[in-house]
Amino acid sequence: MTIRAAVMPGPHEPIEIWDLDEPTLERGSILLETVASEVCGTDVHIHHGRLAGVPYPIIPGHVSVGRVLELRDVASDAVGVPLGKGDLVTFYDVHEVCGTCYFCAVAKLQNRCPSRRVYGITYGTADGLLGGWAERIYLKPGVRVMKLPDPLSADDVIGGGCGLFTGFGAVERTGLLLGDTVVVQGSGPVGLSAAAFATLKGAGKVVVVGAPLARLELARDMGADAVFSVETDEPEYRTQAVREMTAGRGADVVIEASGNPQAVPQGLDLVRDGGTYVIAGHYTDAGPIAINPHLDINKKHVDIRGQWGTDFAHVVRGLTMFAKYHERLPFAGIIGARYGLEKAGDALADVAALKVTKAIIDPKL
Repeated sequence: MTIRAAVMPGPHEPIEIWDLDEPTLERGSILLETVASEVCGTDVHIHHGRLAGVPYPIIPGHVSVGRVLELRDVASDAVGVPLGKGDLVTFYDVHEVCGTCYFCAVAKLQNRCPSRRVYGITYGTADGLLGGWAERIYLKPGVRVMKLPDPLSADDVIGGGCGLFTGFGAVERTGLLLGDTVVVQGSGPVGLSAAAFATLKGAGKVVVVGAPLARLELARDMGADAVFSVETDEPEYRTQAVREMTAGRGADVVIEASGNPQAVPQGLDLVRDGGTYVIAGHYTDAGPIAINPHLDINKKHVDIRGQWGTDFAHVVRGLTMFAKYHERLPFAGIIGARYGLEKAGDALADVAALKVTKAIIDPKL
């Protein structure tokens, strides 16, 4: 039996449909029927050749939801929940960390492990069905799987996608205190998720800066108290408005979730003296920006933190919170369009052009 997959042959090359062999299950592995896989900004960057170490050709799709078809010597998910055929699951896309290097064993930062591999990004087609844009996904032994907690659906999880977990991680990285004023720069999936989880964590006020208008409306649905457009509101106006909300101080916390280098000096202007600035949107290299170390950082005593990707704890805690506050978090509403495998190239183009906030690949279409 062969499995159909949408394959990215190389940077800027059209997506192709390939027939790949069905895998033979190893002990400790799982075979999923793909229910939905996201198309995110990282996929666009990969298609544009902006991420190093991608072994083209690849099957993209690093965050997916699937239905268990087969298991071999697997009785439960990574957090101990019983697992069987037919269950809906998602999985942590980072795999093959060594567990013994400095970053794994000492720094407790497996995302920086030199042997780290990522589904849909650093596995090539020669490695097998290791990306979500395919009819099946092969979960190698040791891949950390989580059964979707009730009442979450595939649309809920993929509506948030990797942005759900990155936004959760960014909020956690801030050290947010109850009552803090938070500004989120960016209204894509990461920014929307950051706004939602900052609200749940007890922010006194959440402000989202972004575009287009439809995304800012989604930000309000996610809990934002105020929104500003980068298309119509000048930076000086946005800064003045935030200062008026905070008795002239500026935001306690600012989260960059846009991926635009120009956001960084603006974010440093928005954060108060002694505040915290978390940069989460620059997963790929979008280029340098000029800042003044004295005025922007040192004199303001600003705490600047990076958040590159996520870890499995963000998946577990993020989905746990999502399940509890399901009615307050309309992540499924972020989905703008669904595409079959043959239309995966259109999905990439639409995400790149901001025509949809979240596109998903459904192999059954």
